[in-house]
Amino acid sequence: MDEEPASISYTGAIQVEPQLHPGYRETWIEEMRMTPRQFLFVLLFLSAAHYHPALGASAPGWLYVTNSLGDDITVIDLQSLKVVRDIKVGADVHGVCAPADGRRLFTTIESERNLKIIDTETGKILNVIPLTGRPNQCASTPNGQYVGIPIRDGNSVDIVDTTQQKVVKVLPVKEPHNCYNSGSNEDLYVSSMGDGEIDRIDLRTMTYSERIPVGGIPRPYSVSADERKLYVALSDFHGFAIASIPQCKIIGRVDLPPAPRSQCVLEPHTPTHGLELSPDGSQLWVTSLADDRVYVYDTRTNKLLGQVQTGKCPNWITFSRDGRYCCVSNSGSDNCSIIDVRARKEVARVKVGKAPKRLLALAR
Repeated sequence: MDEEPASISYTGAIQVEPQLHPGYRETWIEEMRMTPRQFLFVLLFLSAAHYHPALGASAPGWLYVTNSLGDDITVIDLQSLKVVRDIKVGADVHGVCAPADGRRLFTTIESERNLKIIDTETGKILNVIPLTGRPNQCASTPNGQYVGIPIRDGNSVDIVDTTQQKVVKVLPVKEPHNCYNSGSNEDLYVSSMGDGEIDRIDLRTMTYSERIPVGGIPRPYSVSADERKLYVALSDFHGFAIASIPQCKIIGRVDLPPAPRSQCVLEPHTPTHGLELSPDGSQLWVTSLADDRVYVYDTRTNKLLGQVQTGKCPNWITFSRDGRYCCVSNSGSDNCSIIDVRARKEVARVKVGKAPKRLLALAR
């Protein structure tokens, strides 16, 4: 057998982006002396790190699903498409949001009137922050400092500073419903069902900077990354409206294909209860509770690109951070549809808790 050379010298930079610590990048530069066999092992390890769900940046992450008529959050591994954890958080769990690094998960509990902070690595509750009333869907800034929470019974929105672990500002808003963040640390949005508008909050001044009328009662909505457009579902409208944020006015309305009247009891007067922009902003995915489908639109032309069948009463939408999957909660069949975005095909329907609604995908 041929003898292996004693060693080879290799000098270089190895960049690794572990998914266990998303959002952080470390570079090791070192000189290594190793045999060819050892060098091959290093190459194989780095290759595995690129694809392995516990190590690699290519893994699609985890999906967190709130079960609105239960007391828990179901966690689905988007690599295996199986449930891996159930986190007990309290009765009437409603909203879920998170900072960009995915290390913490924020959830709002209606029955307890609080915001809970969860360690996504362990599933343990780290802290509980009292709110001023009954909360709905929250939104976090990317850095995780601020969380906006609509307070339905207070006609207000709470702004929580997570570094201080308390509500630092309460702003008035008539019949608030959902908060949203489009990727900025400087602002948040809150919808006003009472005034038929979506309001932009400047977090530097803790005041409203824009009020955007939407031509109806706003339900779910999505804001483009450049914060120039928002897409919003409206009560009793099987479709969505498009608003210009700089102009503070509606610039378009799109009807979904005709469908029978929705029979979903948990979402009255809401034929469309979920919509979200794809990570690259090129597509808008919209749920139809009336015919148990998700419709896909081109955001440049507003033309229909396709549709995908889901479970009963598709409620909310989120995308995996790598853009591979669109995930839909089906409140009428207690499961989630996992859809391959490129193929526009449901690849799994995963059983979760009772009446799933808000959901969020995070990187590992």
